[in-house]
Amino acid sequence: MSSEKERLIGKDQFRDRLATVSETGGRNWIYAKKPSGRFYNARTIVSLLLLGFFFSGPFITINGNPLLLINILERKFVIFGVAFWPQDLHLLVFGMLAFIVFIVVFTAIFGRLFCGWACPQTIFLEMVFRKIEYWIEGDASAQIRLKRAPWNAEKIIKKVSKHGIFYALAFIISNLFLAYIIGKDQLFEIITDPPSEHAGGLAAMIIFSGVFYGVFAFMREQVCHFVCPYGRMQSVMLDNNSINVMYDYVRGEERASVGDRKKVEVGKATLADLGFSENTSFGDCIDCYQCVKVCPMGIDIRNGTQLECVHCTACIDACDDIMDKIDKPRGLIRYSSENIIRGEETKVFTPRVIGYSAILVILLSVFITLLTMRSDLETTILRQRGTLYQTLPNNVYSNIYELKIINKTFDEMEYEIRLLAPEGELVPLGIMETVPPQDLAEGRFLIKLPQNQLTGLQTELTFGVYVNGEQIETVTSGFIGPAN
Repeated sequence: MSSEKERLIGKDQFRDRLATVSETGGRNWIYAKKPSGRFYNARTIVSLLLLGFFFSGPFITINGNPLLLINILERKFVIFGVAFWPQDLHLLVFGMLAFIVFIVVFTAIFGRLFCGWACPQTIFLEMVFRKIEYWIEGDASAQIRLKRAPWNAEKIIKKVSKHGIFYALAFIISNLFLAYIIGKDQLFEIITDPPSEHAGGLAAMIIFSGVFYGVFAFMREQVCHFVCPYGRMQSVMLDNNSINVMYDYVRGEERASVGDRKKVEVGKATLADLGFSENTSFGDCIDCYQCVKVCPMGIDIRNGTQLECVHCTACIDACDDIMDKIDKPRGLIRYSSENIIRGEETKVFTPRVIGYSAILVILLSVFITLLTMRSDLETTILRQRGTLYQTLPNNVYSNIYELKIINKTFDEMEYEIRLLAPEGELVPLGIMETVPPQDLAEGRFLIKLPQNQLTGLQTELTFGVYVNGEQIETVTSGFIGPAN
């Protein structure tokens, strides 16, 4: 092909650098054309549902309990109304491992569908902040003209308005994230109290909001390139059977513009004149570059699957629109697999997917089993540190024990500790009757054992924990006595 043809297709610079990086190493700002089409409309609906869930999540309760609470500071976690404590770390570990393996399985089958349809970064950027940008500054061409324009009143008003709204939205989003950490009640308390009472927290929120603002106003696609590891991990998850947003190069090549095609048709130029071989057959791609202009990552999907692609489907809608105009069938760019493009058989359940799925089933089975075995109360009974046994009349010996009970529910619980074995006497050292909801109760008690119940220097004790007269847990501890 001619050098001009190579320049248009970009094969002389095929994937040798990121689209957002210039030849000198600077930032190429992406002015993405506003997309439209069936996939964009579907993504808008999905995004509205997810945004509605995000903004309402802190205020949704299940039986009076928050839907989601990730209170790292106080080590309290509530997921879909179920409370988890630090003692449930093993549950969270298995749950997180299962979630990661699920992402691997999902990606191996459907590619980066999550990135384009459900990732918070994509939803907030494309469906919130960029829509505001289109509303204030106009489409991509208008934004470029505004950037090149001198700093007049119109430009100042548009820029100040856009960034003011961006920061206000970032502040609201930051406060909602805070509600998922400390709960809505504490958030309302902070908001209604005078700012002077929470000066440190307010300063932290202003800084945190600034981070959100910087991400959506300036970093944008750079987050996907350099911060999120998912795009770089996909190369080990995908294979020729994975479903991705793909360009059908079999149908689309050789590429030629509408003008070149017409020149050949009317005899004004030969294929050789345009840099093609004499046996060239033009494909359906007319080199209109609409798929590149709408891409928020600045890539050319015709160069194949790339780590920058978030599968937002903007290129599919743009290409389908062009195909409609030139009376060609849709689907030149579509959800497909490499094997389908080649005309080969594609398999969903490959050995690798089956292996990943088996691991996922095992992890989920362990997680569900541990979750069903999880007790509402978690009791710890330890002999008081630094103490020895005491000798009482009638050959009776005693040890002092420390009791800790964690109530993992949202209801106050009345409990009772009984010594099940061996035969002895439990003497409370203070009031030990109730545990507040989602709280810890501590106490002490004395165990008296006659000498005939001792089995040596160390005797094992078995305690029963009862709630409403029903035994829910068995706890063991040790009793120190004199050596026989």
